[in-house]
Amino acid sequence: MSFRISDQPLDPERLKRALGRDSAGACVCFEGWVRDRNEGASVRALEYEAHAALAVKEGEKILAEAREKFGLDAAAAEHRSGRLEIGDCAVWVGVSAAHRDAAFAAARFIIDELKRRLPIWKKEYYGDGHSGWINCLTGKSGAEAEPPGLPRSLNRQL
Repeated sequence: MSFRISDQPLDPERLKRALGRDSAGACVCFEGWVRDRNEGASVRALEYEAHAALAVKEGEKILAEAREKFGLDAAAAEHRSGRLEIGDCAVWVGVSAAHRDAAFAAARFIIDELKRRLPIWKKEYYGDGHSGWINCLTGKSGAEAEPPGLPRSLNRQL
């Protein structure tokens, strides 16, 4: 099991190969791609900033929780940082398990927890030339984009 933050393009096929186990009867992978619209606004690119050390630590904890909760054979996830263009893979989650029900549930659990718990911030660049920070969990902008309990000054430093 591993969680990584990467400033390089993700390679889903390479990541998927690492999940193979003789005991696995199911593999579920999720890819989150950069799309061209959010809340009705045209989006031309994204930029992710992460507190990498904390994100990796928390990501590893989420994978361990999923392995225990769902009886997984393997689990891995990677999240991009830096600037991404439309169609780029921003996040990848993969699991293998003996049965499909556990694999599907675990993949959903992992992506939801990553979005909820990781110190990662997303900036959208819009077609009209403006940009704004977006909360990865809620999709909200402005003050609502700041993580709960994190002062604005610290958010700007990250």
